[in-house]
Amino acid sequence: MNLRDLTAALYLDAEQLQGGTRIVRSPIDGAEIARLTDDTPETADAKIAAAAEAFKGWRLVPAPRRGELIRLLGEELRAHKEALGSLVTLECGKSIQEGYGEVQEMIDICDFAVGLSRQLYGLSIASERRGHRMTETWLPLGPIGVISAFNFPVAVWSWNFALAIVCGDPVVWKPSEKTPITALACQALFDRAAARFGDAPVGLSSVLIGDRSIGERLVDDRRIALVSATGSTRMGREVGPRLAQRFARSILELGGNNAMIVTPSADLELAVRAIVFSAVGTAGQRCTSLRRLIVHSDVYDTLVPRLKQAYAGIPIGDPLDKTKLVGPLIDRDSFDGMARALENAAGEGGTVTGGRRVLADQHPDAFYVEPALVEVPAQTDTVRHETFAPILYILRYDTFEQAVALQNDVPQGLSSCVFTTDLREAERFLSASGSDCGIANVNIGPSGAEIGGAFGGEKETGGGRESGSDAWKAYMRRQTATVNYSDALPLAQGIKFG
Repeated sequence: MNLRDLTAALYLDAEQLQGGTRIVRSPIDGAEIARLTDDTPETADAKIAAAAEAFKGWRLVPAPRRGELIRLLGEELRAHKEALGSLVTLECGKSIQEGYGEVQEMIDICDFAVGLSRQLYGLSIASERRGHRMTETWLPLGPIGVISAFNFPVAVWSWNFALAIVCGDPVVWKPSEKTPITALACQALFDRAAARFGDAPVGLSSVLIGDRSIGERLVDDRRIALVSATGSTRMGREVGPRLAQRFARSILELGGNNAMIVTPSADLELAVRAIVFSAVGTAGQRCTSLRRLIVHSDVYDTLVPRLKQAYAGIPIGDPLDKTKLVGPLIDRDSFDGMARALENAAGEGGTVTGGRRVLADQHPDAFYVEPALVEVPAQTDTVRHETFAPILYILRYDTFEQAVALQNDVPQGLSSCVFTTDLREAERFLSASGSDCGIANVNIGPSGAEIGGAFGGEKETGGGRESGSDAWKAYMRRQTATVNYSDALPLAQGIKFG
């Protein structure tokens, strides 16, 4: 599908994609595909004000009824999966299969949230005072701000949006400047679901188009109770303190420098398959992409040649072509960052295989690259730094303790994995002295998380959690209540007063 067909299929206003000053280009060929009009401070304020007003009524709607709206959104996503997935690929450059997979992730979180809408449970707590009942209840928090990155232009929003809506919170979304069209498409699909729902308040969902200054307005507005921000660690260092200054909540999902440990007992065939997908999927532009491979000396000389052979056969090209597995980097800045990292790694004694720009004659304004393997003698500052590109650094180790220490010796703490058939190694990896990451896998790569588990990481990854498990609690406020149904007034801790 071309953009004109996708515009019609996703109910986008064609005029909304023309005449503005914000140029949107497809990384597939660098061509301009839209010109959008940025929000002004005035329009941003109006959208936030509408969200604050919508909260007053939406928080009173029974949660299962709120879940019905998300069920309807899930139906719209199912009906438009191919069109929205194609738009994801057109705008951010990931393979079409990954584009479809991202929309499926949205559908899955809608299903999760619908069930959750009937399970926003609290606790009954034993009171130490006779004739008293103590409970803990979760209540809607307030308008939520979502700041998303280009690499998952719709899925990350949906993780936050579906949960926030069933929890009783309106959402104001600031998408990446590089992928705003997909955000407008999601809003159009939500509008269709809301029309079918019948009584959704105006302002329940809105999109802010613009640059950093619009994002700052969202972060600094006291009407926004929580901001969920996905992006670089640098971005998180700015967003976190700004929110803390006004005592607002944050969910920060930031950088990842994810490692795989391959032990002597590992199934190498399984490991190679996991390595390739984890390291080159989305052209290495996932926060959970595999960036460091820590291989035992006994299997290093067997695994690495097999990996080089697998890399040599990876089909690179137009991500709308279903036979291609690796599409382009998002833009020139990403390519330049990759080139600098490879140059630095080579200067530190690394041996680079791949990493060259390809298809430049066919697409001079796009940036397709060979995924790179870099055998390094040590874990240098270059290796510790997350480069958002398909670079995989390979290190040797001799003891399991050494491997875990290497894995943990980076600022980021998002995802990790070990390939082993040794039960003791697997359990040690998952223990308190093992991986220090928010996600730890055994015999599966670090990327491709399911929505049922809470997603996020530790250290400079930010500590936030999104999606499954009990991540919903971040979008609600906790209230502890005690009811005295006796005719006395005993004090806690046995205090006597008067």
